[in-house]
Amino acid sequence: MFPVVAGGAALLLFNSCSTTPTAEVAPLEIPGAHFVGNQVCAQCHAQIVREFPASPHARLVVENLAAPAGVACEACHGPGSRHVADGGGAKFIINPGKNPDACFRCHLQVRAEFELPDHHPVIEGRMSCADCHDPHGGDIFKPADGGLAMARRNENCAQCHREQTRPFVFEHPAGREGCTVCHNPHGSVNRALLAEADDNLCLRCHAQTRTPAGQIFIGNVDHTPLLQMGDCWSCHTAIHGSDADPRLRY
Repeated sequence: MFPVVAGGAALLLFNSCSTTPTAEVAPLEIPGAHFVGNQVCAQCHAQIVREFPASPHARLVVENLAAPAGVACEACHGPGSRHVADGGGAKFIINPGKNPDACFRCHLQVRAEFELPDHHPVIEGRMSCADCHDPHGGDIFKPADGGLAMARRNENCAQCHREQTRPFVFEHPAGREGCTVCHNPHGSVNRALLAEADDNLCLRCHAQTRTPAGQIFIGNVDHTPLLQMGDCWSCHTAIHGSDADPRLRY
């Protein structure tokens, strides 16, 4: 019984998450129920109670939720008296994993991103924030510092996108930095959740050099005629990685 973060996804922590609500948020309500406090929740959810103090959500409950003293779980799950009286069933408790509105109360920017034309299907009910985020642990947000943090972030995406995240003989180095280098995990105005819709996405890393004659080189290859034919991925179709071509063309 603790809060669930909005997101998506894949990931992970996904970059646009914010740990700071714009205003103090009132706890959720359940008709006919009253708050029982964290200690009552701990009688059944001991492991979560032990882990939760290390979570960023623990700080948020203290600083940003207008909850009574001793209430953390119920700030996001609703007052628990009817849940307890019912023997711990799911009937009288709010599960943000089923209904993301509890998460969206604080994560307003993420809520807006899920309204963009291309988005993970959270508001449609086919995914939940908890599919990609751990709401109770200290690793809600995967820091952009490389190493294992990036591996965990990509593991979230790999749960659904297995072909794109599998090992390749010739890997796209951007994959080491995390899927969110190229994709906005919650939503985007571009197809496939791309952060950019055109070659500017690739040129973030693959800088182009212009010669006095007007040629455009990327690396040591003259791309002048190629860039007139389409986007980078018109040629580099194996954009996530290839088992046959080091230039990711197939």
